[in-house]
Amino acid sequence: MPAHAGCPTKARPGKRVTMVHTLTPTADLKTDVDDVARLVSATGERVRDADLDPWAADVDLAQLQGLYRDMVLVRRMDAECMALQRQGQLGLWAPCNGQEAVQVGTARALRADDFAFPTYREPGVNYVRGAKPAEYMRAWRGEAHSSYNPYELGSAIQQIIIGAQTLHAVGYAMGIQRDGTDQVAAVYFGDGASSQGDVNEAMVFAASFDAPVVFICCNNQYAISEPVGIAATHPIAGRAPGFGIPSLRVDGNDVLACLAAMKWALARARQGHGPSFIEAVTYRMGPHTTSDDPTRYRTQDEVEAWRRRDPIARLEALLRTQGGFDDEFAAGVQQDADTLAADVRAACLGMTTAPAITILDNVYAEPHIGVDEQRRWFGAYLDGFADAEAAGEQAS
Repeated sequence: MPAHAGCPTKARPGKRVTMVHTLTPTADLKTDVDDVARLVSATGERVRDADLDPWAADVDLAQLQGLYRDMVLVRRMDAECMALQRQGQLGLWAPCNGQEAVQVGTARALRADDFAFPTYREPGVNYVRGAKPAEYMRAWRGEAHSSYNPYELGSAIQQIIIGAQTLHAVGYAMGIQRDGTDQVAAVYFGDGASSQGDVNEAMVFAASFDAPVVFICCNNQYAISEPVGIAATHPIAGRAPGFGIPSLRVDGNDVLACLAAMKWALARARQGHGPSFIEAVTYRMGPHTTSDDPTRYRTQDEVEAWRRRDPIARLEALLRTQGGFDDEFAAGVQQDADTLAADVRAACLGMTTAPAITILDNVYAEPHIGVDEQRRWFGAYLDGFADAEAAGEQAS
């Protein structure tokens, strides 16, 4: 299926779907990572791909430098939030180290009026959408139900319920159709989420109504501790054509390929040809969350093999060959990354914790007797601590 051939309205399984490896639960996870579309090799060489090249033809050196800067800043912010959690400042964090290319590449293709539907592991998408320092982790600190106003950012509240955001995205896309505009909804989910009923139901609705939505499956090889080969013995991109949705399977550590694939999918949607599916094959370098120990279910050799595919290092190598990377550029990017990290830390430490009772604020848009009853019960519970403290002070 040539990605640029008139944006076909119906799915036609092409080479990215049919030329695959068959995985088994015990298969080496490296066996299928090369059966992907890519534009930059793991060692930084620019390679050709008939499907993706037309969608990357207008990407110049300055844009490549911008993509590099984006990924470095996202990784630095992610590392700072990991440190804040370890220091007791955040309750939890879901790191995205290793997955920056998927998030930055696809999100940079979006227009400002498009709408993203990220999971808990897409701070890079929100970075591209313009998130402020506090908006990366206010909810992870437990200060609010959401870290940001989704309508200001053009990004829905990060979803923790696995796969639920796919239905939200398709519903939003169907609303776009009724508004008569050419906006697009973009929804992110992992390889584990592809087993959820919500994801499959969302694809049924999207295909049935030609909804302008792009499904981005970030295949990072693990659904928490279960390798992708347990639930997906064939590449996940192969499922979409069964729903009537054309798909591409790309190297998720190649930011240029991710950008090009997203531009292809967005063009289809804007021209009224409905949904597309992108499987971005990548790797989660860190734990599933800060409560996880990945050494219990994967080997260091596997991690090191993926480290050699690092998305930032490969783009640096490409930039060096094109004369777009020198000490001055590197120093500027590092300074920007350090500034962002410092701003994130300052925003976190500067937050004022709201009274516990406010957890029940804004649960519903309108008054609700169930919430009122919970507020009375929880208020009495909290008052009990104050009474006990006062009694202790009197006794002393």
